[in-house]
Amino acid sequence: MTQHASLSPERWAAFNLDQQILMIGNEMNRAMRLMGLEDRERLNLAYERVLRLTDLTIEVNLRQTLRRELLRWRDLIADLYIRPVSDPGDHAAAFRALLYFTPAAAQQIPFVLGAAGPHVQ
Repeated sequence: MTQHASLSPERWAAFNLDQQILMIGNEMNRAMRLMGLEDRERLNLAYERVLRLTDLTIEVNLRQTLRRELLRWRDLIADLYIRPVSDPGDHAAAFRALLYFTPAAAQQIPFVLGAAGPHVQ
């Protein structure tokens, strides 16, 4: 059972979208620090928490365009989760994309991904 398994949609809906995205970002930040092979199990647990919080965000937000984009972003994380070897560059790109969902979250990019963020190639 993941850390957020008992978090109800009603409780999650009490947070605004900025807070929801930032809390998902917090889990992505934790996952970013677990990219070594020896930490794969802990990395997968972090991705499970990211997926759980993303699912809650999709569930409680009624805006169809937001839900569609969150579902597309969720597919990126699901792909990272099932990969046998972690890819820090792809993780950073997905993290950056998440933070662009809201202006408040985007302001955190220099602090968690560096001044320019990752250079996606």
